[in-house]
Amino acid sequence: MSYTDGMLKEGALKGKTIVVTGGGTGLGKSMGLYFLKLGANLVITSRKLDVLKETAKEMERETGGKVLAVACDVRDIEQVETMFDEADALFGKVDGVLNNAAGNFISPTERLSTNAFSTVIDIVLKGTANVTMVAGKRWIAAKQPGTFLNIVTTYAWTGSGYVVPSAAAKAGVLAMTRSLAVEWAKYKIRSNAIAPGPFPTEGAWSRLLPGDLVKKFDPAKKVPVGRVGEHQELANLAAYLMSDYSAYVNGEVVTIDGGEWLQGAGEFNNLEAIPQEMWDMLEASRGKKQ
Repeated sequence: MSYTDGMLKEGALKGKTIVVTGGGTGLGKSMGLYFLKLGANLVITSRKLDVLKETAKEMERETGGKVLAVACDVRDIEQVETMFDEADALFGKVDGVLNNAAGNFISPTERLSTNAFSTVIDIVLKGTANVTMVAGKRWIAAKQPGTFLNIVTTYAWTGSGYVVPSAAAKAGVLAMTRSLAVEWAKYKIRSNAIAPGPFPTEGAWSRLLPGDLVKKFDPAKKVPVGRVGEHQELANLAAYLMSDYSAYVNGEVVTIDGGEWLQGAGEFNNLEAIPQEMWDMLEASRGKKQ
């Protein structure tokens, strides 16, 4: 058996409907695909409907499952309400929510505009809060159990230079996860989180660190086990925490990073080595300042 194999038995999520924000690409897509393979119905959301629809078709072809693609900006509470309305209309109910939508800027903080800072806070913290509040209120009103799984990061507790808005927002999400785990447990609503280390997605690092910087700051070099994560490893953990097998796990954050954060707190602190001239080039390569 390999770490790229699925972990749970067939049908482990059968009968459940799971919402994945940021589910059209990257890690959200990988986790959602495994949910489908385990028998779940899937709702994927992001702001780009064309990408979502293409992903939904691809997933349905591969698994034979049902996928609802809904354009939803998690910053807009009305769009979030509409997304859950559509999910309820098609599948009858939603059983679990994977809060995965995120945004980030890698930059010296003094170079960020207040708008750039607010954008990350609005997507990561306020967006997660919007989705959580809408789902939670519906579950409580219907006397229905539910499961939240939030994607955070190890620098939510260590902090990290050069990603300050993200660190602040993710720390807020982690605090909300732990707080609601206690407050809403009486409603049979669980809340947990995953803090992934480096799980590269197509083009992600090249967008953040173009050119030779990708090789210079290769994340695998910081991981004690000597490699980055495979998407299936993260999907296995997510599926377990979303399933009834983890019914006694509540308010927990599980780190899956090969020991990276223990080796050096602050995932982006090593960017101190980038000279000011290089930051100018990075900003120019993105077309505009944040």
